[in-house]
Amino acid sequence: MRLLIYKSRIEPLELIVLKTLESRIQLSKKDQQNLYALTKGFEGEQKFDSLIQTLNCDCIVLNDLLLTVNNQTFQIDSILILKDQIFLFEIKNYSGDFYYDSNRFLQKDGFEISNPLIQLQRTESLMRQLLHKLNINIPIHSKVLFVNPEFSLYQAQPEKTFILPNQVNRFLKTLNLERLKLDERHRNIAEKLNTLHIQEYPLKQYPTFSYHELQKGIKCVSCETFKFCTTNYRREMEVLCLNCRSKQKLESAVIRTAKEFQILFPDEKITTPKVCDWCDLEISQKTIQRILNKHFTKSGANRWIYYT
Repeated sequence: MRLLIYKSRIEPLELIVLKTLESRIQLSKKDQQNLYALTKGFEGEQKFDSLIQTLNCDCIVLNDLLLTVNNQTFQIDSILILKDQIFLFEIKNYSGDFYYDSNRFLQKDGFEISNPLIQLQRTESLMRQLLHKLNINIPIHSKVLFVNPEFSLYQAQPEKTFILPNQVNRFLKTLNLERLKLDERHRNIAEKLNTLHIQEYPLKQYPTFSYHELQKGIKCVSCETFKFCTTNYRREMEVLCLNCRSKQKLESAVIRTAKEFQILFPDEKITTPKVCDWCDLEISQKTIQRILNKHFTKSGANRWIYYT
């Protein structure tokens, strides 16, 4: 079996929404900070994903599980299932100097942040309760794993469940010493947990905005401006960025921009007039309709046609 990624990691919807909004509206300071934190966190998780690719022991990995037990919801960055044990990982992409003092997590200047160990202890407790309900008896080990080489933690006790950047490779080598093979029982554990995954956190709050507040237009993938004109190249329509002069095919630009509309307005039906207005480009509705017909699922008829 070796390494089996049973549930892959995907970019969080909240991060996708904020990134899409960032160039179309002025985000509040709070939303900017949230965007920065989510971006850095996701980059750290991707770094972890690349690190565990070096594992050559039998193991199953599930990423970004959102679970509930006894009316309490909890999230796990990554789960590693081995023959006789399960590891829960809380992944942090902190940078800079930190101190661990009396269960407090402090930056060098004394500013206190949430202790990731407390969060992980709650996660481990709820995970034990869930496994008990599922009649799964297997030891759990929890680790806070710091992936950023620019991170240092002082005064942390050796018995704490922290894995510092200079300890990651040694930890992975220790896992690779595992020679026991997984069987169907372990796949069943992974399947049960994956089945219980909640798609989206129920209390997640997104920034409030209206359609009329947002910048309309096709966004340049190179410079992220909205100044475009259409051109014809070998009978194929393209859009030319008037700021950086980069080009892209009109069809791919319209598809990408329509999908941004879907992200920001998931309850709105996509129609040809809406996409025309959203793209804010001097192209015919007939051209837009042809692109939507090709790449989206059409429903309805006549003037009630919409796309999903």
